[in-house]
Amino acid sequence: MERKKCEECGGKIEKKIVDYLFLGESLGKFPAEVCMKCSEQVFDESVTKKIAEIAKRKGLFGLNERAKINQIGGSVGITINKKIADFLQLKKGEEVLLYPENRKRLIIQIP
Repeated sequence: MERKKCEECGGKIEKKIVDYLFLGESLGKFPAEVCMKCSEQVFDESVTKKIAEIAKRKGLFGLNERAKINQIGGSVGITINKKIADFLQLKKGEEVLLYPENRKRLIIQIP
């Protein structure tokens, strides 16, 4: 069944070829239904499977990880797993900038 209206905002849906970005990297161009009002993109199941395969092949799949807060003297620390550290190209002793976006989100910026 072809979508005519966006379920989110009621905008008109058009079929387009879009560049799929994941974690800042292009995984390729794929057909999608795109809302002309809110820009929501919907991919069919076969395209979604292909995108997941490409993300896995590039080592981008599964980079989210839970971490515990550790006590380090009078400070606290978070350990970043190797897979994420490798993706971000972090090196021991490298300096990063930390700042809260709000009370639920901490930003780690790599210069």
